[in-house]
Amino acid sequence: MTEERSARLRVLLLFGGQSAEHDVSRVSAVAVARALDPARYEVVPVGITREGRWLLAEAARAALDAGDDLSAFPVEGPPVRMSESAELVRLDVPAVSLGLIDVVFPLLHGPYGEDGTVQGLLELAGLPYVGAGVLGSAVGMDKVMMKRAFVACGLPTPAHVPLREDFDKADLDRVEETLGYPCFVKPSNLGSSVGVSKAAGRRDLEEAVDAALRFDEWLLVEEAITGREIEVAVLGDRPPEASLPGEIIPGADFYTYEDKYLDGRAQLQAPAELEEAATAEVRRLAVAAFEACRGEGMARVDFFLEDPGRGFLVNEVNTIPGFTPISMYPKLWAVTGLPYAALLDRLVGLALERHERRRRRAGRPREG
Repeated sequence: MTEERSARLRVLLLFGGQSAEHDVSRVSAVAVARALDPARYEVVPVGITREGRWLLAEAARAALDAGDDLSAFPVEGPPVRMSESAELVRLDVPAVSLGLIDVVFPLLHGPYGEDGTVQGLLELAGLPYVGAGVLGSAVGMDKVMMKRAFVACGLPTPAHVPLREDFDKADLDRVEETLGYPCFVKPSNLGSSVGVSKAAGRRDLEEAVDAALRFDEWLLVEEAITGREIEVAVLGDRPPEASLPGEIIPGADFYTYEDKYLDGRAQLQAPAELEEAATAEVRRLAVAAFEACRGEGMARVDFFLEDPGRGFLVNEVNTIPGFTPISMYPKLWAVTGLPYAALLDRLVGLALERHERRRRRAGRPREG
């Protein structure tokens, strides 16, 4: 027997996760859940603990409402499983079923969520989801591969050297010769400035590499740029649209995790004070960087502005940007004329459109 769909769209809000950005994900999920219009959407929260356990229904809703560490909400019963039906995904614990899901909104920052892993699961399940697909998510998560995509597409980007955990002295010599000091050391597969260190000399470099290796076996060492930090939000994919640019004015030596989410010392200026020609150029580059990484749905593109010097340098593409109350992505769309709730509507609509487009191309039957 086929289940009846609600008049409202049922949005599975997926949050938490096993990455170092677990806390950021929870704050983003709370903001999104509160902003989705209850007349149009039914929010179905699913939380993932730091240990990888999936919290369903009331346990996840309690965690979302409380904003506490998801590990404080254990769930007894068998592991989460998918139903045998190819038409829907059903996540079950004793006496609990999520039923039909219309669209998934992943807010899993970092590895095991933003890197294509969850996107692959959703593709296999045949579920529409917000944001980039498997390839775009993977490229956008891995800083080394992302830089290679920028270079291949002829985009201006800071000088950089990739390292793997089996590096040797010659590799560090190459970093010094290529980049000099100061330079920044970053885990390749992490965001929110987690694990990032600034090195002013060889000893600092060695310590920074050791610190970053706690998070990933691949690292990116990048030249330090003296300039402004500019960000642009991108939305859609046929074609993508770029928001007005914003500017980050760090409260620390560089834009740290504490700056972004804890201290509130960083200033977010939206829109940025740029001349009209510079605004047009950075919006063009944002779309180009988005397309270089095969972005879809949404992304925030981060730049350095070296002036005088090389102008705009593409730093990163973030395929699941923060949606916290102080996050730049929704702020940029708000100043461009698209308020928070309307932005969420657009993202859900884009997910459904892409799913239907791919369903027609693949010849899959319509769900429901």
